[in-house]
Amino acid sequence: MSRRTLKAAEAIRQVVGMAILTEIQDPRVKDVTVVRVEVSGDMQTAKVHVSVMGDEAKQNLCLKGLKSCAGFLQSRIGKRLDTRYVPHLNFVLDQGVKNQLLVSKMLDEELHPNKEVEDDDEYEEDEYEDEDDAS
Repeated sequence: MSRRTLKAAEAIRQVVGMAILTEIQDPRVKDVTVVRVEVSGDMQTAKVHVSVMGDEAKQNLCLKGLKSCAGFLQSRIGKRLDTRYVPHLNFVLDQGVKNQLLVSKMLDEELHPNKEVEDDDEYEEDEYEDEDDAS
């Protein structure tokens, strides 16, 4: 990306993030973080990557709310950017946090493969000790 598109992407990220926090009244749009923005080379479209706390249903509902607020957000961007066209906003869920948790879980399983097995072995040993005491 060129320097111009990088600056535009950062400005869009700031404007959208602040508008979500302070101006949007839609109850569907809650617990949203704007992670990053990708602007096309012709400045016609911008892909806004957002992270939404909650389950999948809440994430989808929040995306619908953001899509309905896109026109309002574009007007805010138009006031901030001095360009011929205001980019059309496309909102997508950023899976970065979800992927980080998955990788962390996989690494934990690899580093501690016998963690559950050890717990089961302790339980079985306790059963045998109880039988010996009863004899």
